[in-house]
Amino acid sequence: MSQTTPTVAVRPRDTSGPPPGGSEFAPLLRVVKGQDLLERRYGWYARVIALNALALAGVAAGVVLLGDTWWTLLLAPVLAVLCARTAFIGHDAGHAQITGSKAAGRLLGLIHGNLLLGMSYSWWNHKHTRHHANPNHIDKDPDVAADVLVFTGEQAKERTGFRRWLTRHQAWLFFPLTLLEGVALKVQGFKDLRRQSPEERSVEALLLVTHVAGYAALLLTSMTPGKALAFAALHQALFGLHLGLSFAPNHKGMEMPDVTGRPWGHLRRQVLTSRNIRGGLLTDWFLGGLNYQIEHHLFPNMPRPHLRLVQPLVRAHCRELGIPYAETGLVDSYRQALRHMREVGEPLRAEQGHI
Repeated sequence: MSQTTPTVAVRPRDTSGPPPGGSEFAPLLRVVKGQDLLERRYGWYARVIALNALALAGVAAGVVLLGDTWWTLLLAPVLAVLCARTAFIGHDAGHAQITGSKAAGRLLGLIHGNLLLGMSYSWWNHKHTRHHANPNHIDKDPDVAADVLVFTGEQAKERTGFRRWLTRHQAWLFFPLTLLEGVALKVQGFKDLRRQSPEERSVEALLLVTHVAGYAALLLTSMTPGKALAFAALHQALFGLHLGLSFAPNHKGMEMPDVTGRPWGHLRRQVLTSRNIRGGLLTDWFLGGLNYQIEHHLFPNMPRPHLRLVQPLVRAHCRELGIPYAETGLVDSYRQALRHMREVGEPLRAEQGHI
């Protein structure tokens, strides 16, 4: 299996659109398959999963050994970072990046999602699959549905009461709100149990409850309730913030398909709605490979370590077709996302100023 930087081999320039009888994506897919970039990386994932498990066990042991002292809270940020790694593994399992076996992928997802994080694997997969099928589509992507945040002027106009106030200030509130994301994801998982089949529900519920019981037992048997509560609050807040920092740059402020217009093909639907983040190995590690958001959306089942290898191919193919390829630095990506949310809330702030 080749792991070197792949050579670029895309179809000749043709600015008139998709080739006759084909699609804009098909030539790129042929090149990717030809270079074995969709082949599984079992060894890589085995190392990542094993090291993550050992690190989690080490933190748990540290909590027990340090015991009832405020110094134990220093392990909460470490655990938050490790939980984000765990979430990335569950994400990859859901996309069949780790294994082609559906049963094995589900088992990995249940362990890393339900058991280790208290997040429902079934809920996440159901929601995330719809997002990947129609990213940034206001009627089809659950990630841009009006909820705590809104992403279009039309959504903003319909806000009332407290939510209207939230929309006015959503750019300022975005990162503070992510501090609650870790807990919110757990709550959503329990709520989703009603949607699941009886068989699926029994497994998911058992693992979710086991996580909550184990987490509470670890903290309450190691320290007083006050310190345990402080540890849990710090851990969950930083975990949510880490996930927010990882997800925020990906699509916010990018193109949103016209629901009344001509549907985009797969290539444009994924590329135009996604944003990549420049950086090296540290960025890859911190963002769990989601910094290659364009490549991930084009090839959702591609193993994480291959995303950086396919990037030159995708960038060159987009250049040949004249399709914008969005890539920026990490800080600027947050600036762009927050600017979009601020612009959405601007009419409500202007309205408030005239009252």
